[in-house]
Amino acid sequence: MLALFAFCANTFATETKVMIRAKAKDAKFIGSSLGGAHIIVRNTLNGSILAEGNTEGSTGNTDLIMRTAHNRYAQIADDKTAGFLAVVDIDEPTFVRIEVTSPTNKKNAQIHASTELWLLPGKDILGDGVVVEISGFIIDILQPNTHQYIPLEAVSGSGLQIKANIVMMCGCPIQKDGLWDSNLMEVKAMVQKDGVAYGEVTLDNPEQNILRVFWR
Repeated sequence: MLALFAFCANTFATETKVMIRAKAKDAKFIGSSLGGAHIIVRNTLNGSILAEGNTEGSTGNTDLIMRTAHNRYAQIADDKTAGFLAVVDIDEPTFVRIEVTSPTNKKNAQIHASTELWLLPGKDILGDGVVVEISGFIIDILQPNTHQYIPLEAVSGSGLQIKANIVMMCGCPIQKDGLWDSNLMEVKAMVQKDGVAYGEVTLDNPEQNILRVFWR
């Protein structure tokens, strides 16, 4: 009887498709170039995973996403734009949480974001689908190197050179007078020693920056 009941329950489950995309704030979609965004679709009632995978594809059409006014119902994603097509089998309206970890290939810059919604059996959500926004920047500190020992005497004398590579969360470049204009951004390096502020310096793109703070 138990086996028969399980068979009957599976018979009435309906395949439901949901396109899920991760989009960098004020930028483009997160695609294969960064390893994609990791997606989990979870039943909020019991925590079970209904679908899981990574977004794949391009970051999208720059003109369409960034240079064109967006009208209601108009899509900003095309068939090449990165996304994850979740296919879930449900037999009743199901409240789910979509969890996004992005970008996959940059663990030091990963952001966790989520949204919740009802899924109805057989009612697909396609096109742009569910778009989850990812805030922040990908920052790689180029100099000084990780775990590099720097004597205070050296900093007080010749200074400490600080360099960082910063891009949008989709991997899009930040440039002077570019689409993502560094002239409109303020970037500062704040240096501490033993939890005490040692100094700070404004980082200019693409100049090298040297922090010189002298002890008294």
